[in-house]
Amino acid sequence: MSAQHHDILDTILARKREEIAALRERTTLAELQRRAAAQDAPRGFAGALQAKARTGAAVIAEIKRASPSKGLIRADFDAAWLAQEYEAGGAACLSVLTDRDFFQGGDEYLIAARAACSLPVIRKDFIIDEWQVVEARAIGADCILLIAAALSASRLRELHHCALEQELDVLVEIHDGAELDLVLSADLGSDYLLGINNRNLRSFETSLDTTLDLLARLPAATEVVTESGIGAPADVQRMLSAGVRRFLVGESLMRQPRPSEALRALIG
Repeated sequence: MSAQHHDILDTILARKREEIAALRERTTLAELQRRAAAQDAPRGFAGALQAKARTGAAVIAEIKRASPSKGLIRADFDAAWLAQEYEAGGAACLSVLTDRDFFQGGDEYLIAARAACSLPVIRKDFIIDEWQVVEARAIGADCILLIAAALSASRLRELHHCALEQELDVLVEIHDGAELDLVLSADLGSDYLLGINNRNLRSFETSLDTTLDLLARLPAATEVVTESGIGAPADVQRMLSAGVRRFLVGESLMRQPRPSEALRALIG
């Protein structure tokens, strides 16, 4: 990973450690677990993707207001409306950014989006501690993101275990072969989705070859989600031809006046 990106990731993770410390000041783990247990049953994130993938492209549509590299992506931001648009457009699942400082997200957007539709939702954040996993379930998330670049193999295994205890699905994200090696060494079994992010963390450029080049190295039953750089129907077709049927799409939809129409056009 580049020095530049390491700086961004290190800055974000340092902020997360502060947020976790504040969370521990504000509440107890028992209280978080009580709130988590009081939520409706999880909606089955991996299962919803599996069902859509049987007949075509299964899309996790992302609700993202801003990013560190692009700044503000959508000014007229309404999480509930976006959730309904994505559901109408044929999305299998939603992804909602809950990081406030770097992505202008928030827990309230996940809560509003999930309440506005019937789709399962992943909490997209930088999760490095069990408290954040329980908190994800306490705000109603159905799945969490674990970023390999931010975790050791042992931490990845512990957080994955914690997520399964909370009945959450897990999307583990990698960017390259070295991160794939780390995930495989964590020995998570087959109970996770593998997200391959096509954005190069040195140049921030995207190339679908990132996903395609890693396919040959994956265990047979791996459920792959290709992330970033899916902007045109040809991109979707290229992935489907290679046997990749799960997609995470955000920015290209977030910039459209009617995300539902944009999503339908993308996946046909």
